[in-house]
Formats: sequence, structure tokens, C-alpha cells
Amino acid sequence: MTTTRKLILGFYVSLDGKSADADNGIRDVMMSIDDPEQEKYFVDQLWDAGAFLMGRTTYEAMAGFWPTSDHPSAKAMNAIPKVVFSRTLTTAEWAETRIASGDLAEEIAKLKAEPGKDLVAAGGTAFLHSLIKLGVVDEYRLWVLPAVTGKGAALFPELDEARRLRLVKSTAFPSGILELRYAPAG
Repeated sequence: MTTTRKLILGFYVSLDGKSADADNGIRDVMMSIDDPEQEKYFVDQLWDAGAFLMGRTTYEAMAGFWPTSDHPSAKAMNAIPKVVFSRTLTTAEWAETRIASGDLAEEIAKLKAEPGKDLVAAGGTAFLHSLIKLGVVDEYRLWVLPAVTGKGAALFPELDEARRLRLVKSTAFPSGILELRYAPAG
């Protein structure tokens, strides 16, 4: 029996659904929260990823930060396989990184068909919007921060029709961060 790896979209979001990739203050909130229990849980999830997927803009930001960081997530971020989706990058210097430059849907299908652990996609909303619109996300892991911004990019793009999701798991942390896991209802 052949099984495919799941594509898990993981993202920090404000209570009002805004992403952390805009200058709306949510990144500052995220970095200011001290919650060792949540941090350990998050790092354990990173170690369990078969590959970390991202777009070029996120790759460039992360490749400039993680290799020299002493953040608790740094060891995992530097060690796990990474795939950057870009039609313009020709090299990827960050350890364990490869470039996927073909059609996004085809590249995702190839990655899902490879043996190994599940795939985790994160990064900027433009990349995530593309994955959501293609319908290739098997699970959403939303890290809801205890803050509202009132501005910024929404995590979910405008869609042609509503998509029902079912709650798979929810976890509350002492800091007020919630991890909500949803899967497509169909």
C-alpha cells in the first residue's frame, strides 16, 4: 500500500486572523512571549517534519537568521531538510536546502509521493495563499497569538467558494497561545 506524506500548513496568526509577515506588530508579540512549554512543543514538531517548505522571500529572511541564531528552534531549523520554491534562485546556501523551480502543484505532488515524514509549509502569505488555492493542504496548524492587530494580510486568500474544515486537535498553552489543527472536512 502506497501512502503519501501530508502537507501541513503551519502559521502564527493574530486572533483577528492577520499574518505575521507584515509590519503590524504581531511579530513583536510573537517574539515577546515567554512560554517554554509552547516552545518545546513547537521544536518537537519541527524535528518531526520530513521537510520545511517555503517561498523565496521567507527563505531569504530565514537563511539570514537561523544559521547564526541561538534561539531554541535554531538547531532544528538548520538540520531539517528544506525546500524553497523559486523560479529566480539558482543556489541555496542554507544547509539542507534544495530549490524547487517547476510548477507548484507538480512539485508538491512529487514531494508528497516521496517516502518520509510529513511536509510542513510556512512563510509568507503569498506562498501560503498559493498552496491553499491549489487545494494541496492536508492540515492547517494555526498558532493563534493572544493579540489583535486590526491590520495586515489575512492568512486565508479570497476563494471561489467556502471550504469546510474539521477540528482535529486543539492545544492551549499557559501564555494564551492556541494551536488549532484543522483538516479538510471532505
